[in-house]
Amino acid sequence: MSTNKNWKPATKLVHGGTTRSPFGETSEALFLTQGFVYDSAEAAEARFLGDQSGYIYSRYANPTVSMFEQRMCELEGAEAARATSSGMAAVNTAIMSCVKAGDHFVAPKALFGSCRYIIEQILPRYGVETTLIDGTNLDEWKAAIRPNTKGAFLESPTNPTLDLVDIQAVADLIHEVGGRLIVDNVFATAIWQSPLQLGADVVIYSATKHIDGQGRCLGGVVLSDEKWISEEVHDMYKHTGPSMSPFNAWVLLKGLETLDLRVQRQSTTAAQLADMLTASSKVSRLIYPGRDDHPQAELAKKQMRGGSTMVAFDLEGGKEAAFKLSNALEIVSLSNNLGDAKSLITHPATTTHQSVAEEARLELGISDKTLRLSVGLEDPADLIADFEQALAQV
Repeated sequence: MSTNKNWKPATKLVHGGTTRSPFGETSEALFLTQGFVYDSAEAAEARFLGDQSGYIYSRYANPTVSMFEQRMCELEGAEAARATSSGMAAVNTAIMSCVKAGDHFVAPKALFGSCRYIIEQILPRYGVETTLIDGTNLDEWKAAIRPNTKGAFLESPTNPTLDLVDIQAVADLIHEVGGRLIVDNVFATAIWQSPLQLGADVVIYSATKHIDGQGRCLGGVVLSDEKWISEEVHDMYKHTGPSMSPFNAWVLLKGLETLDLRVQRQSTTAAQLADMLTASSKVSRLIYPGRDDHPQAELAKKQMRGGSTMVAFDLEGGKEAAFKLSNALEIVSLSNNLGDAKSLITHPATTTHQSVAEEARLELGISDKTLRLSVGLEDPADLIADFEQALAQV
């Protein structure tokens, strides 16, 4: 289906990238096939040579997966994409497609634990030197970037403390040495932030989060320009096999249809919960990008179109109080996932960032009293009442 470039995001999320079979189905077709047949041996040869367009094997490409990739491209404003089996597969594929032995790579210390593991543990095994910095400090970015810095990776907002990184400023710095900037946009989503328009070269998502948004399947996606995807990513993707399941691609296409509605509603509720929590004497710190008291409120207004579905806060009383509050909540579920239709809360120090050394966690502002809340689609009044009764038990 030809997409009108003037369509708004909500329209692209419903119609973008749709390819109909000869049956003319309304919903996107689900092609659960491993391979494809050819009209002749000559046609097979031509397809493998790249002289004839068409599908070869679902590990390389698949019609349902292609629809998901195209819809994401139209939403993000990217030229090309590759869908992966998970968000971490997307992170790993993007980073590994940037570097080789002898190169240098830079990233903030404030990263999801698995992302930090790739940069701190895996890259050095293959001869790539890495530097971790305070991503909010541009002077540290300037000091870290070298002539052989081939890539940089960042999250903004970060997980779980919702710090922001100036995407445009970092992109300008990394481009001076010919490197590529990879941005994990999962917390902001494409609804509230467009990293490519801010100067980033690559955007990645864990589609498991808001894109699915209903706890059903895993997925990820890498988006960038056509040249880099075809020349650097495609062979890495083709030969190492992080491809997305066609069934998951179909589920994620359905999720995209309601992404705009869900994220806007969840963000509105998150702002209300942030107001309620910050008024509590039992909350010692609250971080929400949509509030004027966020440490980087001006940057949030500059590069984000809205707050977030996420709220982070510290609770007086440390781990005991954090656990007691989490256990007392009746509507909000305990889970390390996020972006779901159901509100979810987690204690990062003992879950998502448990593998990060305590000293490093504290440096990032993640203490035993820190909780991360992913706001869902429940009625705001019910969620506020749930937190009020839980706080009363702390």
